[in-house]
Amino acid sequence: MSNVMKILGIETSCDETAAAVVENGVKVLSNVIASSVDLHAKTGGVVPEVAAREHIRQITPVVDQAMEEANVGWDDIDAIAVTHAPGLVASLLIGINTAQTLSYIYKKPLIPIHHIAGHIYANFLERDEKPAFPILVLTVSGGHNELVLLKGHYQFEVIGETLDDAAGEAFDKVARLLGLGFPGGPAIAKAAEKGNSKAIDFPRPMLDEKNKYNFSFSGLKTAVRTHITDITEGRDNDPGLQDNTINDIAASFQAAVIDVLSDKLVSAAREFGVKEVYLAGGVSANQLLRQTVSDKLKGKILLIYPKQLIYCTDNAAMIAGAAYFCPRKVDFRKIEAHSQFPLET
Repeated sequence: MSNVMKILGIETSCDETAAAVVENGVKVLSNVIASSVDLHAKTGGVVPEVAAREHIRQITPVVDQAMEEANVGWDDIDAIAVTHAPGLVASLLIGINTAQTLSYIYKKPLIPIHHIAGHIYANFLERDEKPAFPILVLTVSGGHNELVLLKGHYQFEVIGETLDDAAGEAFDKVARLLGLGFPGGPAIAKAAEKGNSKAIDFPRPMLDEKNKYNFSFSGLKTAVRTHITDITEGRDNDPGLQDNTINDIAASFQAAVIDVLSDKLVSAAREFGVKEVYLAGGVSANQLLRQTVSDKLKGKILLIYPKQLIYCTDNAAMIAGAAYFCPRKVDFRKIEAHSQFPLET
């Protein structure tokens, strides 16, 4: 009997239509992504109805391409994995319905995967080394911000989370305030390269003992808005911001976010005595975050982040990879968008 397991993963939680084939949770045979980011850039954010229509249009060719690039047929596929939550319900349903149909037609087990679990397991893709548990994970993206203690495969304990805006959402909103476009993370990072991170002393929220592992970025976002208003108020003839001012605001804002994320992550890593620290989610692609965490760990704890930038953002390889380690396999009829398969078990 072969020890090789190939899983087809499908991801449609937001605006990416993605499919991938992954072998044994780590070897990526294909990873196809059709993004509608250009459509959403026109509105400064994801419009759920537009995203859902694009998923309908893209899902079949994306799955076909993933199978073709992996050079596999349906006899080679051992299971199908799909993101079931969290996300935009209409978008999730496109992926779920597709996975259910394929599961029924080809008689394949169906594995529902929590989106955040997928981001966590993106760190295992293309990795040969065995993980050293326990592991502390910082998940940081547009809609989610958690500190997760991974005690073993699929043994999650959420020790901290955002109480309002996630860091990625704050990046998007501040980028909109500065006129930098969408998505906000890369736009802020690019502007910050030309700015002074010490130009404005923005607040570092919730760096106190009471909320030591929770996050809140709504106040920081408000501080940026107030700062912009103070600059532009009364300038009817020239209400805009100069480029150097935009760059300084971007750099100062980014520094504040990263100070909070890195301080809480490193503090928790020391308290829980972990051997490895993972970064997961779209903001894990931020180079300053990676460098700051690395500097604060001082080489005493291993820092790991996804091998490729494409594994940081939404993709299906992470869903297929997570499914390999997931103990759950369910009947195709019993999975719905936002069904109760929580991250904590």
